Amino acid sequence: MPQSNAGYLDAAAGLPISAVARAAEQAATEDGWADPAKLTGPGRRSAVLLDAARETMARELGVRPDEVNFVPSGSHALQLAVLGTVAGRHRAGTRLVLSAVEHSAVFKAADWHASRPGALPDAELVEVVGVDGLGRVDLDGFVTAASRPGVAAAVLQSANHEVGTRQPVAQAAAVLRERGVPLVVDATHEVLYGPAPAEAAVFAADARMWGGPAGVGVLVVRRGTRWLPPFPVDESEAGRSLGVVNVPAAVAAAASLRAFHVDRDRHAARLSAFIEQIRGTVECDIADAVVLGDPVDRLPHLLTFSSLYVDGEALLTALDREGFVVSSGSSCTSDTLTPSHVLVAMGALTSGSIRISLHPDVTDAEIERFLEVLPRVVDRVRADLPASGRTSLSEEPSQSPATAERLIDARGRRCPLPILDLARTWPDVELGEVVTVLADDPAAESDIPAWSRMRDQEYLGSMPREDGAVAYRVRRLS
Repeated sequence: MPQSNAGYLDAAAGLPISAVARAAEQAATEDGWADPAKLTGPGRRSAVLLDAARETMARELGVRPDEVNFVPSGSHALQLAVLGTVAGRHRAGTRLVLSAVEHSAVFKAADWHASRPGALPDAELVEVVGVDGLGRVDLDGFVTAASRPGVAAAVLQSANHEVGTRQPVAQAAAVLRERGVPLVVDATHEVLYGPAPAEAAVFAADARMWGGPAGVGVLVVRRGTRWLPPFPVDESEAGRSLGVVNVPAAVAAAASLRAFHVDRDRHAARLSAFIEQIRGTVECDIADAVVLGDPVDRLPHLLTFSSLYVDGEALLTALDREGFVVSSGSSCTSDTLTPSHVLVAMGALTSGSIRISLHPDVTDAEIERFLEVLPRVVDRVRADLPASGRTSLSEEPSQSPATAERLIDARGRRCPLPILDLARTWPDVELGEVVTVLADDPAAESDIPAWSRMRDQEYLGSMPREDGAVAYRVRRLS
């Protein structure tokens, strides 16, 4: 990567186009501008380049060239993988099973499938299977759900894009293959440093993740898989895409993946060591922080942690001012106030969450400086949080400490302020006393139970109120 991208720690959101991809795209533009489906001289030259790109991509992914299709984006590839597989299996059924931590493009495809014209409103066409606290799907629950009558397809990512946890794709595919149910896999991040999911019937990836050009997704449909286009049939890519293929971009995507894979084992080991250094700093030098995802069976270049009492947007901005670009799954960074569905499914703290993802050219000096800056920035952001909200005893408090309740009115306060109000009140709470937090921030639904677990206190549940807020109750145990 060029020097101008020093401090870029958001590789999971995409990489700048690589030098290899730029050179390949520029060279292919001279002969690959025409429609490869045309039987003219320019068309034939484009077709030769497209065939070469397809063969290169197939070798890197361990599949046949005729199984590789180039489509307009990674998200488009994911949605085609899901909806095309369901369409191809319409005689077997129309139900779709997926994990609770899939990419948002998969959920949008599932929502479209469930609401399509002619779908019965009570048909329960989509079933979402939960995950554990590490973000890993319940394998038994997943294969059981996918094996029920009427299931057209099951969807399971190879590794999570937010916390890095790898999923049991091979085990799920082996069982479902015996039961005749195709497994669709989001392989976007796993193909960088691991093998493509050879056991999947259909999988998809995004060229931006390995330094390919934007606007290129890769859709792999294995031979023997029933797949039908979920749109009016076009001639492009054997009916698996629309419009003329961008041949120079496809050539660049294939060339950049091949270049990325040259030293991927060495890069994976190096980046994994950096990630362990960052983990150590978070766990030792940042109070009230927790690293999310599986500590071992995970992507080598990605780490996410959540911090109590931190505004995610402020932390993101503060790190950017220090020259570091990261991502956040915190609802504090979203205008819609919707917390990350991945962190919510895990039962993790959503406020103050930061995702760090490393590119192969990150330097020792960058990591050393980041580790020096990070604890200081977290402390500064915490110190700048607003004052506490309104706190009072309930109108009719019990005289018994075991049932007395204290009320915290955090309505109108965005994350992480509701749990900050709770934490600031906690030193005055007696053992056995119950604290009720009134909050209308959606993140509180995940953050208050997560805070209770982190503090070894008893979360008693929640109750909606007529004013739109929710009352969350926590009992002090220690």
